[in-house]
Amino acid sequence: MGAALPLGEAAPADGRMPEGVRVDPDVDFGVYLHVPFCSVRCGYCDFNTYTSDELRGARRDQYADTLIDEIELSRGVLEAAGGLRAAQTVFFGGGTPTLLPPEDLARMLDAVRTTFGIAPGAEVTVEANPDTVTESVAASLADAGVTRVSIGMQSSVPHVLAALDRTHSPANIGTAVSAVKAQGLDVSLDLIYGAPGESLDDWRQSLDTALSHEPDHLSAYALIIEDGTKLARQIRRGERVAPDDDVQADMYELADEVLGSAGYSWYEVSNWARSESQRSRHNLAYWRGTDWWGFGPGAHSHLDGLRWWNVKHPAAYAARLAEGASPAAGRERPDADARYLERVLLQSRIREGLPITDLTPSGRRGVAALIADQLIEADTAIRGRIVLTRRGRLLADAVVRTLTE
Repeated sequence: MGAALPLGEAAPADGRMPEGVRVDPDVDFGVYLHVPFCSVRCGYCDFNTYTSDELRGARRDQYADTLIDEIELSRGVLEAAGGLRAAQTVFFGGGTPTLLPPEDLARMLDAVRTTFGIAPGAEVTVEANPDTVTESVAASLADAGVTRVSIGMQSSVPHVLAALDRTHSPANIGTAVSAVKAQGLDVSLDLIYGAPGESLDDWRQSLDTALSHEPDHLSAYALIIEDGTKLARQIRRGERVAPDDDVQADMYELADEVLGSAGYSWYEVSNWARSESQRSRHNLAYWRGTDWWGFGPGAHSHLDGLRWWNVKHPAAYAARLAEGASPAAGRERPDADARYLERVLLQSRIREGLPITDLTPSGRRGVAALIADQLIEADTAIRGRIVLTRRGRLLADAVVRTLTE
């Protein structure tokens, strides 16, 4: 490993890697494709997304061509750093990727296939709003090589959807799931709990509705109030009530109980799947710290310990690529202490856990206390790995603090 880079170092215009950063053919490679368009900005969202009213200087109908330019630029950068690897996973995120015509998504995926290759059996995921998934769209995605669709259900309760500024009809969730399943694609449903005004009974209804669609995978995320969002302003003005931590903890425990009883096993703090093969391999790659290139405005990438990120606005992103320059805005190579903290933070969240041998001596000394507090599984710790209990998943930050002090 090379020396750490200063935090926030500017990235070069040609995108070249710093000396010492090399492609390792034995490390899995994933591709993330960011589509920054939404029909409506949800009140809780602080992602790098734009509605048509907010977007100036960038055109949606030209977006696929612009992103393909970045894919083509990446070929030379990676070849100079040691070579190309076939993508094990591809993930279209956003935003709402399915606001683009399926043909544009197919062209972007073809560019990944042509540039890197897509490994046999690769997982190819597209995020979607329920209102944007029709039988025709699902068929086009399947024809393009998509294997999995992650549908933003969030809730099945109208007043909860309204509190989140979600515009889709609950009835369209089943329509979207049926269209995707008819093409033989895996289905994931994304849920959010703890919205203003949401009761435990509301949350149970959403869980039951989600299970009635028999998805292959579910994600359930606690609502976080992000500074600068519409919802944060509403709470500050007293128009909405902030989420209650104790209620959110009850909701998490209910989700784990209900999903577990229905045959879904947790494999990451906020994710459950019916089988190991139906876990999100792309997200697991993030938690395991493998390599990926994130294409699109604001996307982040990682290679051999180097991290870099693109300019955020689609217009600035398009302008750089039109000039033949890399859209990367900055980069860093964290030092050993930062990498250790990140490894503990991420790997302790997943079911396979963190090897105790990876801990520092002071971290290992904290294991006994975590067992006594029932935050990690005792029998698994005896076998040499840190795996969170349900209580530990609720207090994951405290576990990380103990292991990194």
